[in-house]
Amino acid sequence: MIKKRIQFQRTSLVIIMMLFSGVLIALLVCSKEKNIHLFILSGQSNMKGVNPDESFTPSLRKACSGDEIIVVKDARNGQPISRWYKKWKSAQGQEARITGDLYDGLMTKVKKAMKGKTPSTITFIWMQGESDTLDKQGQVYAASLKGLIDQLREDLKLKDINFVIGRISDFDNDNKSYPCWTMVRQAQVEVAESDIRGAWVDTDDLNGPNNDLHYTKEGYKILGERFATKAINLIKTNSVMATKTNKKDARDGK
Repeated sequence: MIKKRIQFQRTSLVIIMMLFSGVLIALLVCSKEKNIHLFILSGQSNMKGVNPDESFTPSLRKACSGDEIIVVKDARNGQPISRWYKKWKSAQGQEARITGDLYDGLMTKVKKAMKGKTPSTITFIWMQGESDTLDKQGQVYAASLKGLIDQLREDLKLKDINFVIGRISDFDNDNKSYPCWTMVRQAQVEVAESDIRGAWVDTDDLNGPNNDLHYTKEGYKILGERFATKAINLIKTNSVMATKTNKKDARDGK
């Protein structure tokens, strides 16, 4: 009888611990403690077409109703990645005439939004690449994009920055008008899938029946929702992983 009682108590304890663990994981992203989530949106025209207030920010607020959401957006039509990445070089090793100026403008906005606040998470949302296909710079796009993400992580002194890349659409998959179109598409997927804190969004169905370079009005709304969904998933996944790592370190005495 005593052994059965002890066994019952142990089983009950295990069940309670499992239930508690499940509740803890569910609250990691949007806990009762007010977290601050910073989202940085940048890129060229197809990012400029996204209105965060229409679908992106509402989706985030719905998922994290108890947290503070900060959204900073800065985009410019028809610009290559060199306007953001300061160490950009062509495949031949040539530097661009102007590098990093749009990035500096973006960071001015970011630092102003962060003043007096310490974000719990930072997620970078990137929609750009069309100009680099036209300029035939597809060979260096992957390295440039990785460099830009590292540049942001270094400047904000946070290695754990998440990022979501909007893969350019299927506008010119034959590479007729934009010679490096498919190369840049592949580079964007490669960068996203090579980093545990990265993800990418498909935009092939957002540019209308005529397969335009730019997206439809409804397409931009859907894009905002997709960006938000991927961002939330990254925050949740990496929060769970961080908790597991901390528990392991505690067990190992680190």
